[in-house]
Parts: sequence; C-alpha cells; structure tokens
Amino acid sequence: MTPLTEPADGVGPVIDTPEAFAEVVAAYAAASGPVAADAERASGYRYGQRTYLVQVRREGAGTALIDPIAIPDLSPLREAVGDAEWILHAASQDLPGFAEQNLYPARIFDTELAARLLGMERVGLAAVIAEVLGLGLAKEHSAADWSTRPLPEDWLRYAALDVEVLIPLRKILGERLEEQGKAEWAAQEFEAVRTAPPPPPREEPWRRTSGVHALRNPRSLAVVRSLWEARDENARRRDIAPGRVLPDRAIVAAAQAMPRSVPELVKLPAFSGRNTARRAAAWQHAIDQALALPQEALPSARGPRSDAPPPPRAWADRDPAAAQRLDAARVVVQALSDELSVPIENLLQPDALRRVCWTPPSPLDTEHVAQFLRGRGAREWQLDLVAEPLARALADPASVARPAPSPESAS
Repeated sequence: MTPLTEPADGVGPVIDTPEAFAEVVAAYAAASGPVAADAERASGYRYGQRTYLVQVRREGAGTALIDPIAIPDLSPLREAVGDAEWILHAASQDLPGFAEQNLYPARIFDTELAARLLGMERVGLAAVIAEVLGLGLAKEHSAADWSTRPLPEDWLRYAALDVEVLIPLRKILGERLEEQGKAEWAAQEFEAVRTAPPPPPREEPWRRTSGVHALRNPRSLAVVRSLWEARDENARRRDIAPGRVLPDRAIVAAAQAMPRSVPELVKLPAFSGRNTARRAAAWQHAIDQALALPQEALPSARGPRSDAPPPPRAWADRDPAAAQRLDAARVVVQALSDELSVPIENLLQPDALRRVCWTPPSPLDTEHVAQFLRGRGAREWQLDLVAEPLARALADPASVARPAPSPESAS
C-alpha cells in the first residue's frame, strides 16, 4: 500500500475572502467533470453540526479549501458547475451542512453507499481507498476541532487529500456497479439521499441521555429532563458540545441520588470536577425544579407514544403470528442479502420490514406489500427484489425454509 501524504497540487491558502471565492467560482465554471466534495465539522467541540471547512476539487480547477464561516453563501459555486455530478463519501452527513451554505448538488455519487452495494465489508473512506486504490489515507484529524482558526497546515493537507482521492475512486466504483448490474440501484439510492427531507425534531430528546434506560422512577426521569434542558440551554448559548458542559454520566448520577443541596451534589464523583462544580448551583437549581414538580407533571416511564411496532423481543407474547411473520421475513431478506452481497439494511430499511410484519396489508399480495413498503420510503429497485418473496413469506410463514444451523452453533 502506498501512503498518501501530500496533495498533488500542494496545499493552497484557505478561501476566506469574497475575492478569492470569486476566483474559485470562475475556475470551476471553466473546468469540466464531476466535483469531489467533503466537509469538516467540530462534533464533540461545538454545539450542533455546523460546517467549518468545505473542500472541493474539479479536474482543471484543482482543490479549493473554503471557509464557510467567512463565506457563508456558496450558491455561486453550485451555479458555476451547473448540473455536474458531486462525489461525496457518506453524503447524508455532509448534505445538511451544504444546505446551510445554500449548496444544493444537482446530482450525487456517494462512494460509501456504492461500497455498501458492492458488498465491501469496510466502508469508511480510508478502508475503501486502501482496498480499491491501494493507497493509505491517514484519518487522524477526522475528529479534530475544525472550528479552530487558523487551521493548522497538516489539517489542511488532510482535508485536501480527502477530496483528491474521490474522483478516481468514483470511476472504479462506478465501473464495478455496472459490472454487477447495480448501477441503477445505486442511482436510486443516491437520489434518495440527495432529496431526503430534514428529519423531524426528535420528541423528548432528553431520553437519549446515555444510561437513562436504567431509570424507571418518574421523579428520576424528571431530574434527567431538567438537567438535560439546563445543559442544552447553556451549551447552545456558549456554542459548546453539551457533553463538554455536563457529561451524561453526571446527569444520570444526579437522577439516581436526587441531592437536595449543592454540598450533596458536589459529593457525587461525577460533579467533583472543577468545571462541573463551578456551575453546581445552576445544576442544583435544575434538580430542585424537578423535585418540586407535582406528580401529574412527571414524565412517563414508558416514553412518548409512537406508531412504531413494539420491540421485536416482545412480539412473541403480544402477537405470536406477527413474530412468526418477522422470523420468516428475516430469513427471506437475509437470503437475498447473501445472494446479492448487499447488506440487509440497504436491501430494505429495518423499520419498514418490522412495520410490514406487524401490520401487513390486506390483501396480502405482492402489489399491496410493494405499496406498503413504497409508503415507508422503499426504492423501486428494492421492491423489485423483495416484494414478491416477502409477500409469500408473510402470507405463509411456515413455508419458509430455515437455514440449517452451522456446526458451531449446534455444538
């Protein structure tokens, strides 16, 4: 494997003035071919998922490293390249940030999704580059604080190399998709990612606090909610990642202990650190608010109501027929996954599979199963593959042949 250490064109200056950006726009308008693109954030350092560097490359125009804080409107770049294809790796991670910069690609090629559809076991960019191009791409700066200014030279070198490999990578992955008859599948997947709407705001996001599942007392859950909301407000105001303001483990520890005073709170190991203890009065105020709530204002231990099916582990007790349908459906989809070398989750979204098994359509035939799955976001290529065998399995779960256990599992 050949280590990739230096961009072919070197590392140019960061584009952070309107004049420099106008030169980039002109160069990209005069060039041709797809646009390789990537973005860097400051996850774990800053509040939210704001983009702090945008990297682009086009043959004939070279690589540009753009500061979206200094140049927040990147729409001229999109207009300059017209309907050119944009190459990204894990596009769903970068497209929301691009949208904040008014950057809306007309078409995309997602190298991570392509690698998944091709059955590659490891789909991180460095792993795909190593397997396909035989190049070693260092990823030591991927989790860095990209809000840092000025950005260090070695970080910029890393950022430039990320987009430099995407164009040759796309060429080979595209050829492999054609050879395996998966090019149309990929095109539909890419378009689904490109046009996906923003996810709706999460209901009761405080319930995602790590460790909250161990709490069953509604009063303790109220403490988690109150501390989470106080932390979130503080983190948003200071533009700091919430976990750096107050770790989840501290929130759960307070919910378990339910201290009645600041001295009691700071006795907890999770609140003994200097930064955490310095704001102990504010944290205790949030705890006191939760402790003072009337019973009817406490959160439910069950969580918010949802139209989603119950966890599969509960199906056998709640609806044995649905459990049998799910078992048969999983066998069918797994067999297709193995045959096509496509991960199950890319063959059919797990949520859609669970829902069609829990409340199957009537009549239970290929047409109505396809209609049901289409309503849950399944693409046409997926329906062509799974709708018919899935309909048969749901209609008669007992007819589905289960694979024989392996010698290892039998022993």
